[in-house]
Amino acid sequence: METELARIQLHINDRAFELYEFDEADRNALMGEVGGGEEPDSEDDDEDEGIEAPVPVTDALLSWANGVAFGRFDWRLATGERSAPVEPEPFDPLPPKSPGMLPDGAEPFHAHAGILVDDQGHPHDLARLIEEVLARVEAPVPDDVQRWLQRDFFAFHLQRYSKSRRKAPIYWPLSTTSGSYTLWVYYPSLTSQTLYTAINDFIEPKLNQVGPDVTALRNKGSARTRDDEKQFEALQAFDLELRELRDTLLNLAPTYKPNHDDGVQISAARLWPLFRHKPWQKVLKDTWTKLEKGDYDWAHLAMNYWPERVREKCKTDKSLAIAHGLENLYIEPEAKAKKARGKKKAGGDE
Repeated sequence: METELARIQLHINDRAFELYEFDEADRNALMGEVGGGEEPDSEDDDEDEGIEAPVPVTDALLSWANGVAFGRFDWRLATGERSAPVEPEPFDPLPPKSPGMLPDGAEPFHAHAGILVDDQGHPHDLARLIEEVLARVEAPVPDDVQRWLQRDFFAFHLQRYSKSRRKAPIYWPLSTTSGSYTLWVYYPSLTSQTLYTAINDFIEPKLNQVGPDVTALRNKGSARTRDDEKQFEALQAFDLELRELRDTLLNLAPTYKPNHDDGVQISAARLWPLFRHKPWQKVLKDTWTKLEKGDYDWAHLAMNYWPERVREKCKTDKSLAIAHGLENLYIEPEAKAKKARGKKKAGGDE
């Protein structure tokens, strides 16, 4: 397609040159001006602008299947069960969703409460759901979906959902210290109850599943074989990490009240210790530090954690007061009295 467009552009150029009777020298001079010029100022252009690198086919396919599993994309477009939306006219109003997204009210591929999990055998196991999506649309299913999900997906997703200085990943992996257990939270479905859902519907049941196995191996005592000993140590470590994750979420949940108007980065900042991707964790930790310092007091999350500080600022900052719906707190500064100008005395030499 790009080759065809380039060929058409060359043909248009040739016809224009002929019509305006440009000779070879004129053509070379004009094309030199169009193709030349100064390099763009690197300070004005962000490093990730411009032509994007090609996306690996497998990564793109798996990422799309992940979106279908979460209810973001509509798999029926791939099976022909749903026709692609008609191309809008230039002046038509913008649609509420992009053409590939699941329409409002349509049945999702998999019903969930905004959380999927990396846990083989679980009804909400994300790797299995991705495989089911690919099978449904008769696409090849890679052998290492779970490995891709654990090691490659978030870095790929973060890169694809970042532009200029805005980083907005919508699938959040909240993990144990070693990454042995990961809850995938869907940002568009995030509420103040999400962390409680993670605890009650995922972590506590998993602890109840692991606990009896640990107890059974502990009760074996000296009768444990070498394999039993390895399994016992692994299960003990896993049980401890699950408890740490649960306790961290229990500590965060009572005061965590995200607001989508704050954006992804600020909404995720309080959860920075639970992300294992180091570059993203650093971004969130720095964002949380700035929130603590008062750099983002326009955010709803700042009002949630430091209401007295933000309300005090609203008294002198009208834009901040408007952002929080607290215009009644704003105190208009007194107008400065104008200095009276002295009258010039009339007369000359008198």
